[in-house]
Amino acid sequence: MVIRDDEGRILLIKRGPEASMPGLWAVPAGFLGYGEEIRDAAARELLEETGLHADIGDVVHVASNFHDPEKLTVGIWFAGTVTGGTLQAGDDAVDARFFYLDDLPPLAFDTDRSFFARLGDEDPR
Repeated sequence: MVIRDDEGRILLIKRGPEASMPGLWAVPAGFLGYGEEIRDAAARELLEETGLHADIGDVVHVASNFHDPEKLTVGIWFAGTVTGGTLQAGDDAVDARFFYLDDLPPLAFDTDRSFFARLGDEDPR
């Protein structure tokens, strides 16, 4: 889920040692549970990884994920608006912070990189 603060910075989580691509940063995300509605899953993953509650908005990006040849997936990035909670890393995240698009940390996934490149072209801050 794409969460921005009042300064336009993007919320990222640092992936923990049990996650794939540990030590690198990513948009808060995860997998659907069987029978789970996709927007509910996005809100659940955000809460688990960041401690934040959010309203789930429009789809802002969709991409094929080829992170794991055993599990080909499709990523769907939703815009989100924080409605409560306290920012703190949780679940498989060891840190959660906001970053400017022109000062991003090392990212775990090419799909986040391509999305942020597109955002940077559209959002001159």
